Amino acid sequence: MTEREYTDYASVRDALLDAQNRRGFLSYEQKLALQHAEWAASDQRCGIKTDSKVYKTLYNDLMGIEKLNQHTDICAKIAEMMPMSVEEVRSILASKRVPMDGDEIESIVDVVRKQIL
Repeated sequence: MTEREYTDYASVRDALLDAQNRRGFLSYEQKLALQHAEWAASDQRCGIKTDSKVYKTLYNDLMGIEKLNQHTDICAKIAEMMPMSVEEVRSILASKRVPMDGDEIESIVDVVRKQIL
């Protein structure tokens, strides 16, 4: 099985804007994707404007956590959503049933806070 590469909404937005500048137009589907990526990368979605550099750094930091490094999709989701509470992290981890105790989850929240605050 091949390794998947995950990206953030800010990168998608930038790639679509670049394509629009080069070609002068976007297809209907690309316009819809651009609108969604612009909203998702803005501070209107979760109160924090996303940045590709922060996403990549946070993703790499999360991959360094032993229980998360085998769940690249969870690391990508946490890096994109930037959860600021234990409850938010628990809801993301629950989707894949990743077992972690309270201290481990709190350390994830600390990693996120370190990157965005």
